[in-house]
Order: sequence, then structure tokens, then C-alpha cells
Amino acid sequence: MDQLVQAVIAVMGPAAIWLSQSRSVQVQRWACIVGLASQPFWFWATWESGQWGVFVVSLVCAAAWVKGLWVHWLAPRPADGLGTIQLTPDSKRP
Repeated sequence: MDQLVQAVIAVMGPAAIWLSQSRSVQVQRWACIVGLASQPFWFWATWESGQWGVFVVSLVCAAAWVKGLWVHWLAPRPADGLGTIQLTPDSKRP
């Protein structure tokens, strides 16, 4: 069981971080799903080993992944989407 837990942590943790750094929002939004799926394994491993500092960090990370779940999947969106402001290189003044 311990090897399975360690394998899941070793694969899913970095995968979630990698997804979160994508340029594509469609890819970024999956980071919180993968991150949340790995959190029970983090909780189990740190609880069993008595690493209370890492356990607290895993709780904070879980809260961050829940925030991502809210932002990317659950939050209501305006019907026409959210507008952004873009500055082109030519628009900068010296």
C-alpha cells in the first residue's frame, strides 16, 4: 500500500503542477482536478508518518486546489464572458 501511495504522489503531484503552468486555460483548469485527486494520498502518507508540518502544508494545498475547482469549474460566469485588456507593444509610451 505504501508503494502505491508514493507512486500516486510522485506522478499526480508534479502532473498537477505541470498542468497549472500551461499557457492554455483549457489545460490549466485540469490542474485542480488532478491536484485534488492526489490529496487523499498526501493526507494518508503524512498522517501515517507523523509528518505534521507536511500534513498542514497538504491541507493548505488542498484549499488551493479547491479554489482552482471553484474558479475553473464551479463559479458562475457572465453570459458574454469576461473581457480582458490587452496592450500591444506599439501602445507603450516612453
